[in-house]
Amino acid sequence: MFHMNEALSISSGIFPIIIAIFSIILHEVAHGYAAYIEGDETAYRQGRLTLNPLAHIDMMGSVIVPLFAFFTAGTFFGWAKPVPYNPYNIRSRYGEAFVASAGILTNLLIALIAGISFKFLVSQGDLSIPVGQMLFTIISVNVSLAFFNLIPVPPFDGMSIIQGIFRKIHFNHRVIYNPIYMVVAILLASVLYQMFMPYVFSFIEGVLL
Repeated sequence: MFHMNEALSISSGIFPIIIAIFSIILHEVAHGYAAYIEGDETAYRQGRLTLNPLAHIDMMGSVIVPLFAFFTAGTFFGWAKPVPYNPYNIRSRYGEAFVASAGILTNLLIALIAGISFKFLVSQGDLSIPVGQMLFTIISVNVSLAFFNLIPVPPFDGMSIIQGIFRKIHFNHRVIYNPIYMVVAILLASVLYQMFMPYVFSFIEGVLL
């Protein structure tokens, strides 16, 4: 019988960090493909529509921050090198919102696929503890990344989605990408994570088991 508390024990290993890094990369690649679909080839021309980690890894956002967040707060957060795109090439009215949401949707899709696999194996009685641990880790990492990025605080994707829908909302990029502001934004995201994610994971556990 598989128990969720046994699944959580995998957090002592390196597997969550590996999943976090590749999930972050897939998140960014999804932004690039969404922009490509909308008519912008900037990411394509710069060789960023690839799953090669070397093209995307940002030492601070893809390695240091995820490790720090995981070992200090038990959260999964980070970023890869932003995939460039030119909003002036976007064809549809809500194309920018689509590009901004593509990463979140990708993380949720990964979590959904892992969840369906988990549920199927449980129903067949074939879910071993190691496989259950891996699947639950994939789910938790990707749901966590989606939650962080949905927060409507710049520069997270949640605010970019809102800006893509309501074009008159603008922010000073010099302020947003100021290191001090970024620290404050990440701390705010961490607080919200600690407040709401236990309920999210309780819901996921109820659905899975």
